[in-house]
Amino acid sequence: MNLQIFTTGGTFDKVYYDALSTFTIGEPMAAELLAEARVSFDYQVTSLLKKDSLDLSDDDRALIRDSVAGVAARHILIIHGTDTMTLTADALAALSGKVIVLTGAMQPARMRQSDAPFNLGLAIGALQVLDEGVYIAMNGRIFPAGSVKKNRDAGQFQSI
Repeated sequence: MNLQIFTTGGTFDKVYYDALSTFTIGEPMAAELLAEARVSFDYQVTSLLKKDSLDLSDDDRALIRDSVAGVAARHILIIHGTDTMTLTADALAALSGKVIVLTGAMQPARMRQSDAPFNLGLAIGALQVLDEGVYIAMNGRIFPAGSVKKNRDAGQFQSI
């Protein structure tokens, strides 16, 4: 498998500075996590954006869509903020010939008790067995795009 990873920011790559939750989007953590996991497939990490997903615009989603469409790789992983992940998944729905999985984290990858490494592994495992299409990998589950929502109160994604 040759995997193209696009990062857009979000909690996965956040760096918090103080108790008041001031943050910035840091360098992508995916390559570091994959190196620690000693994966044995080829991958490329491309940072498209460094934004909280609430700040993503339609132009940003067009950039993500055009970037996915423009690479030869069939397997695409997008690390994305969880608040608007479903909107970006919907924007990618018309693409064909690719397996696209979006994932993110509720806690930054830099934190010890983060869900980021688990979600990353889940997404990569899913990419290897799913048919072409767009999916969201969160909370130990794989959801087809258009069939999922984020439940903020429960802190998880759920089928609709």
